[in-house]
Parts: sequence; C-alpha cells; structure tokens
Amino acid sequence: MKASKFRENFWCPHFLSTVGYDSIIHHLNEGRKNCKEFEDFLKERAMIEEKYGKDMINLCRKKPCGQSENNTLKRALEVFKQQIDNVGQSHLQLAQTLREEARKMEEFKEKQKIQRKKIEVLMDNMHKQKQIQYKKTMEAKKIYEQKCRDKDEAEQAVHRNANIATPKQQEKLFVKLATSKTAAEDSDKTYLLNISLLEKIREDWQIEHIKACEFFEIQECERINYFRNALWQHTNQLSLQCVISDEMFEEVRKSLEMCSIEKDIEYFVAQKRTGEVPPAPILYENFYNSQRNPVPGRNPGPNVGRRGPLPIPQNVSDEDDYSLVTERNIISNQCQRRGPPPIPQNVSEDNDYSLLTECNTNSNQCQRN
Repeated sequence: MKASKFRENFWCPHFLSTVGYDSIIHHLNEGRKNCKEFEDFLKERAMIEEKYGKDMINLCRKKPCGQSENNTLKRALEVFKQQIDNVGQSHLQLAQTLREEARKMEEFKEKQKIQRKKIEVLMDNMHKQKQIQYKKTMEAKKIYEQKCRDKDEAEQAVHRNANIATPKQQEKLFVKLATSKTAAEDSDKTYLLNISLLEKIREDWQIEHIKACEFFEIQECERINYFRNALWQHTNQLSLQCVISDEMFEEVRKSLEMCSIEKDIEYFVAQKRTGEVPPAPILYENFYNSQRNPVPGRNPGPNVGRRGPLPIPQNVSDEDDYSLVTERNIISNQCQRRGPPPIPQNVSEDNDYSLLTECNTNSNQCQRN
C-alpha cells in the first residue's frame, strides 16, 4: 500500500526540518529497544528454567519419596523419580536453547545497528551541509538585497540631483551608482551561486533521504519478521518442552498401570509375616486364691470370693426365721463347748506368743460361725 511506504510519508515542507527523518530514527531505536527487552526476557527465562531444572534434579536425588514401598509400587516410584529427573534435565537443555536464542537476537540487533550507523552518519552530514549552505545562502541573499537597495538609492540620487547638482557632485553620484551596480551584480552572482549549491545539496539530500527511507523500511521489515519468528520459535520451544514432559509423565502413568494392590499385599505378607496363632485371653486371677498353696494336680475349684454365700435350705417351713436363728445358736454353743487346743510337747518359751495367737484365731472363727 502507498500509505505504508517510508519514502512517501516522512517529508516536511520546512526546508531545514528533519522531523520525518527523526520520526523514522526514533521508531527504529524503539524497535532496537524492544529487541533488547526480548533478549533480556530470554536470558531471564533461561535463568528460571536452569534454576527450576536444578531444583527438580536435587529434589529427586536428595529428597526421599516412598523409599520404604515394596514390589510394584516401589518400581513405579523409581520410574516416577527417574522421569522427574529427566524433566529437570530437559529444562536445563531448554535454558541452554533460550540462551542461544538470546545470543542470536543480540547478534541480529548489533548487525542492524552497524548497517544503520552508516546511513545515519551520511544523513547527519547531509543535514549539516544543508544547514550550512542554507545559512550561507540566506546571508548572500541578505547582502544581495542590500546591494540592490543601495543601487536603487544611487539611481534615485542621480535622478533627483540631475538639474541642481554641480558637475563634480554629479560625477560622484555616477561613480557611486556604478559602484553600487557592480556590487549588486557581484552579490547577485554570489547569491545565485549559493542558491545553486544549496539546490545541489538539497537534491543530494533528497536522494539520500529517499534511499535512507527505503533502507530503513527494509530493515524494519526484517526486524519485525525476525522478532515475530523469534517469538514463534520461543513458543514452539515451550510447547515442545510440554510435550517432552508429558511423554515422560506418560511413562510414569504406564508404570502405575502395572501396579497391583493384591501383589503388593501378598509380597508384604510373605516378607513380613509373624505367625498365624493369636494370643490367648488373659484370665481373671483372685488375689486371695493365688496366695493359697493348692495341692499339685488338684483342681482349685471355681474362682469365687473368700467365702461363698450361705446355701439356701430346701423345704423351708413358715418358721424359717426362727429355725435359722436356732441353727446359729447351736453352732455357737458347740464352739463354746470346745475346749482349748492341746498344748504340744517340747514347746519353747518363744512359741508362747504364736500359740496364743492361733487360739485366738480359732476362737474368732467359731464366733463368726
């Protein structure tokens, strides 16, 4: 499209104005700045990928993850850690690739800078020449106009004093007129020469300006295309990294599909089994029965209290209360009629206290009965 051409859209009516050229240069500098920013972005991303990859590798190699698992799940965990390590290695490779892309972007940017520098130096010289020659031309024009005014004044003076001036005065007026004409003619020639030189410089500048615009447009097209391709390639690299990671994780999924809960349980039972007989129950043991010395081989009987309850008599008559009291009285009288226990022979004086204690004990038992 015509509106997209640099050479046709960056002019200015003012002779010394460089606003069109400056606008192009500013745009190119901004483009170079954008390339530098993308270059720094790639370097930063490379640092992030490198740190991430190293952290992933250190995580796999230093941090335990299910190290006590057995059989199929253990093998799946080993595949998992290996693939995570591989993912970390792939991120390190991606970091190296990104650094390489950043280096290429820097080389492209510097290459364009060197090429553009030649054009910029040439255009700067043309602008200076144009400004210098324009200044000279304007000064020549000023002198020329002044000389022309001097000549006109000299002519008017001759006409005014033609009838009243003396011959000597008229001679001076004619000399001044001739001098002014000569000066006007010389200034005219100088002015025309400067105009010619200025036009020549303007034509050369215009030609170089058109060439510079065309060159800058081509360079900008190359920069945009390169920048676009660099972004495209960077995106492809990130997508490829995702594909590589997914392939590695697919290996983990395959290993997990090979896991068998039954096999892992059977493996654990086979490796760590301790027996099939459970422990016997803990029985109640009465404290008082455990202090007696049972006869060996004799059943100690049921585990009851020290004395069981009194048996309930059968065929109890209506006078149960009276008969029970009478029975207790008979048992008490029998205990009272019992004589003292016989004193054993050859008993020492030291045994007096033990014998007395035993007698008292038997007496108390009879009273409780």
